[in-house]
Amino acid sequence: MLGRISIGKVIEKNGKRLPEKDDQFTITSQVQSRDGWLVHPLNDELRQSKDDKLRSIPVRLLFNEPELNFRADYTLFDRQSGRPLCVGNGETCKRVTQDGMQSLPCPSPDACPLAKGGACKPYGRLNVVIGDEDPLGSFVFRTTGFNSIRTLAARLQYFQAISGNRLACLPLELRLRGKSTRQSHGTPIFYVDLTVRSGMDMTQALEAASQLDDQRQAAGFDQSALDEAARCGFRNGAFEDCEEGAIVEELYLVEESPPATSQTARTPTKASLTEKLEAQAQRQTPSSAQTQGAHHAPAQAEG
Repeated sequence: MLGRISIGKVIEKNGKRLPEKDDQFTITSQVQSRDGWLVHPLNDELRQSKDDKLRSIPVRLLFNEPELNFRADYTLFDRQSGRPLCVGNGETCKRVTQDGMQSLPCPSPDACPLAKGGACKPYGRLNVVIGDEDPLGSFVFRTTGFNSIRTLAARLQYFQAISGNRLACLPLELRLRGKSTRQSHGTPIFYVDLTVRSGMDMTQALEAASQLDDQRQAAGFDQSALDEAARCGFRNGAFEDCEEGAIVEELYLVEESPPATSQTARTPTKASLTEKLEAQAQRQTPSSAQTQGAHHAPAQAEG
């Protein structure tokens, strides 16, 4: 991993570390100082001028499988160490216990006693390639934002389908979008979307993906083997972010009111995390355009 993509940052004020929201992307490196993560050179290079706000980033993806580019789970973090204690998908979970790592049933946060108080949240990680310097090096965008998770998961599935499984070859763009909802009381909230790169229509993007795929195959680039290597790596790891202690600071410093949930009895289902988020959106308000899930800053500044 080469760095991070975030919306906002953590600042120190009166001896406390507090989130500062923003309406633009910030690309940071892997190096941290007392003032936070150091800005990556790409953060300034991608701006048209010094005063422009960075609201879109041209990207490519590493893998053809959507689930390898974007992983979304229910995650319970230890707020002291910042390490995950339990990661699940609504069916099963891996949990740190007194007896070590165990595989247990995952009833989802609504029905799990450990998740009381909003401690367990949907948590997504999107890896993207920026620029051509390192074709296998990526930047990660982390979010617990309801809108970002739903949007990114859906977009990846759509792009994989229409490109003929050439997701890793499509010229794409991370785009920051804003909207106001009834639950945000008219205050703009920001979430992340994935679109075709600016200046291209869908046909041009698909043609570019086909050409790049042909070039890679001619050069001996084995995309299927790369996807399988990543799949094995994720499968062998207990927790993806076990060494990223700063995550808890990014995701939990600001917590807004959780979405309204049904008071009826809840039972585990076989639905995926994305499907559960969709169902949750349907329960909240009559108009899906005015729904909003739990939003957390500064990781995604949704709210």
